[in-house]
Amino acid sequence: MKNKFIFVILSFLAINAISSVDKILENISIENGFEVSIFSNTTSAPRQITEGETGYIFVGSKQGDVYALKDHDDNGKADFSMVVASDMGDSSGVAFYNGSLFIAEIDKVWKIENIEEKLDRGNSIKDLEKILVTDDLPSDTWHGRKWIKFDQDGSFLVNVGAPCNVCLKDDPRYATIMRFRDSNWSIVARGVRNSVGFDFNPQNNRLYFTDNGRDWLGDNLPSCELNVLLDDGDFFGFPYLHSNDVVDPEFGESDHGYEINKPILELGPHVAPTGITFYSGNHFPASYVNNAFITLHGSWNSSKKVGYKVIRVEFDDNGLVNKHTDFMTGFLSGEHVIGRPAAPFEMSDGSLLISDDYSNLIYRVTYKG
Repeated sequence: MKNKFIFVILSFLAINAISSVDKILENISIENGFEVSIFSNTTSAPRQITEGETGYIFVGSKQGDVYALKDHDDNGKADFSMVVASDMGDSSGVAFYNGSLFIAEIDKVWKIENIEEKLDRGNSIKDLEKILVTDDLPSDTWHGRKWIKFDQDGSFLVNVGAPCNVCLKDDPRYATIMRFRDSNWSIVARGVRNSVGFDFNPQNNRLYFTDNGRDWLGDNLPSCELNVLLDDGDFFGFPYLHSNDVVDPEFGESDHGYEINKPILELGPHVAPTGITFYSGNHFPASYVNNAFITLHGSWNSSKKVGYKVIRVEFDDNGLVNKHTDFMTGFLSGEHVIGRPAAPFEMSDGSLLISDDYSNLIYRVTYKG
């Protein structure tokens, strides 16, 4: 009798979960010709996504777990799911390079070598040894969540956010994007309040990154940003200047001596960009190649909710913004939150994955024409 009761409860929960997912999909709108499906519903608070060389999809989580997913039968939905690392301190950042999975916590970066071979052999989590790459990062949790991206030379970049709303710190690592090469850190971008998302534009190989604007200047100020790095060491305004023209009331009059690089696109105040990817595949129409997809995670302190969508940014031949449009919406129903898009990722088949750390889902976007 007890087992029957448990079975009924589990069946009820499963039906409700399916119903909830169906309602989310019904509410989502996307550009004409595209279709949204669920790639996975087995991850908790999924964030950055990466792909291995043999079809495994790896997903970071702000809850301290890292997942491996795989779609063995190519039906567009993961049929394999496994936790490959656990009990970490916000393991949101993941990247795959040269056979190894790299995991970025707030203050450390780890790697699991030959992870796909080990998964194919049926290894369990206890067999997946994490090797420490570096632990020389600040441990502040405020704006400490990481995004990790490899460059072509094998170095990788991570963000180190300001441990505050607005402040100046003696440690030069704060409010930067940093590069790790040959066991040493260097700063590539300064004056960056909280960049959770950067990628290289295939047209010019420059680093494009988003930045989250400061809080508590009202609903309309300042805007979050999209920036482009022209030279290592460039300065992008924080904490003196926000977006294009918002002078900080506390620090704005300081004689800081920096030449400030302005954003190439204002994304809107409080929209909270948390991921970006440039599209280079051939599954979407040709006009989408070299477009950037940016996830706007959504506001937390605006009187009216803003963001909660995925936008598409088009560029001219010089890498400057032509226009931007809403690509995927419906994560809000009025003021009710249904989902929070966290990070986009282009799969090797050209489809687009979008993680949602509110609904614990990973969506797959395909083009149907």
